Amino acid sequence: TLKDLMSRHAAHGRVTWIGVRPAREVPMRELPRVRAQAGRGLEGDRYSGGGKRQVTLLQAEHLPVIAGLAQREAVQPALLRRNLVVAGISVLALKNQRFRIGSALFEGSGPCEPCSKMETALGPGGYNAMRGHGGVCALVIEDGEIAVGDAVVALGVDRLERKQS
Repeated sequence: TLKDLMSRHAAHGRVTWIGVRPAREVPMRELPRVRAQAGRGLEGDRYSGGGKRQVTLLQAEHLPVIAGLAQREAVQPALLRRNLVVAGISVLALKNQRFRIGSALFEGSGPCEPCSKMETALGPGGYNAMRGHGGVCALVIEDGEIAVGDAVVALGVDRLERKQS
């Protein structure tokens, strides 16, 4: 079934980069580890007040694609204003799914579309270079610690299924 296909992954992913931004208009701070707070987001991040965008995830495999589309040699994760960069698992497949990173539990809440700041960060055409590669937003369901190198484990339980039970 489609549900079975959407819950199957070739492997677990892993965290390759972590960043938080303590306030508006300040650069991202790269961290080796961070605490996720249920219903809030990542400790020290300006979005840690709740909402659908508590944590943002970007696909590591998309970094060279974004760089190519923006006519750059490379793109550093901090420029893209996302909290976690993960490799080895499709972040889009985590939308509406529960997943665990480190000891924290998350639920994908929707796409993380690019904003106009990508034109400044990446240059002319930066917004369009990010389209389709912006990653996903997630809610923190259970507190926990996350570190670079931690596994990203999809649990295969979607939001609609939980609402019906």
